[in-house]
Amino acid sequence: MAAEPVHQKGDFWYLQTSVYTRHYSPDPDHDNTQNLIGVERNHASGQVWGAATFDNSFHQRSYYGYVGKRFDHPTYPLYVKLTGGLLQGYHGEYKNKIPLNHFGIAPVIIPSLGTHFGPVATELVFLGFNAAMITAGIRI
Repeated sequence: MAAEPVHQKGDFWYLQTSVYTRHYSPDPDHDNTQNLIGVERNHASGQVWGAATFDNSFHQRSYYGYVGKRFDHPTYPLYVKLTGGLLQGYHGEYKNKIPLNHFGIAPVIIPSLGTHFGPVATELVFLGFNAAMITAGIRI
């Protein structure tokens, strides 16, 4: 008899928050406290959609709406996730800090690596070439 996969079966919601952020090239203007609040719907197929709000690197409230795909490891509670969507919130003197920020909205692609132990999960999120963030959350 084959071993059952350890990842959660079926659809679930994922509620998450930021725990730690590190900019690759620190700058006194950078905010490393993102205060992220995110909600995400994960389907058994791996399809993902969600939204998050956070303080960007320059203390500006920002919003990210996205869709994507989660690729679960067949045996271990590990996954890779790739999301893409629209990011709003970089404005004023910082509007050019993200590419393609036309009309205050920019398309972005965000990869992450994740793991979970039962309903508790954590992810390492790569924020372009600028920073990495660790998030923690609960799968319900």
